[in-house]
Amino acid sequence: MSKEKISVLLAEDDRNLGNLLREYLEAKDFNVRLAVNGKEAYDFFSKDKFDLCLLDVMMPVKDGFTLAREIRSSDSNIPIVFLTAKSMKEDAIEGFTAGADDYITKPFSMEELLLRVNAILRRVKNQTLKQTEQNEFKIGKYKFNSKDRTLEMKGKISELTTKESDLLKLLCLNSNDVLDRNFALRSVWQNDSYFSARSMDVYIAKLRKYLKEDPKVEILNIHGRGFKLLTGN
Repeated sequence: MSKEKISVLLAEDDRNLGNLLREYLEAKDFNVRLAVNGKEAYDFFSKDKFDLCLLDVMMPVKDGFTLAREIRSSDSNIPIVFLTAKSMKEDAIEGFTAGADDYITKPFSMEELLLRVNAILRRVKNQTLKQTEQNEFKIGKYKFNSKDRTLEMKGKISELTTKESDLLKLLCLNSNDVLDRNFALRSVWQNDSYFSARSMDVYIAKLRKYLKEDPKVEILNIHGRGFKLLTGN
């Protein structure tokens, strides 16, 4: 039985480059739908199911940043990679703010693009699998049950809100490793807007208060990336 192919939405206004990318990815066993502007790309996205979006930034009718925000508003988890001739820091920041998972600057090799795409798809698959499996966690001296939304230490039980529990579960699943900030926002808040990001910072502060009784447990801010839960285990 053959496995189902990964479906890619490719938005690229340079038809020569677009056709080249499509042919290369199809040769690597992807299904590719090519759009030549942002509006056409969103029309395709609205009608079909895709596993990954490759979006050029500078496109007519609708640019890649606008397109990414529209895609994020209806699908908080689909991976988005920007393809762009720009390399300025401000453009990269705007790209990630718009919901990008990665950012690749032209000119790039086909091999580099394929490596980036496969790495993102693996990460998304692993995160999805992790979220569906475990419900009970040991966090230093604490016992956390994400199903019951309870955090227990020495017989004292704290009842968590849904968002507190969902965020703590993501931290536990990535304990002693970095939890990507944008992934956490899209998983728990269903978007990665500025206001959601500020809300998440408040929830991180709340979780730190819950966990303060064990000095070995710590939630670190990893600048530009996300958070890391140190469990002391």
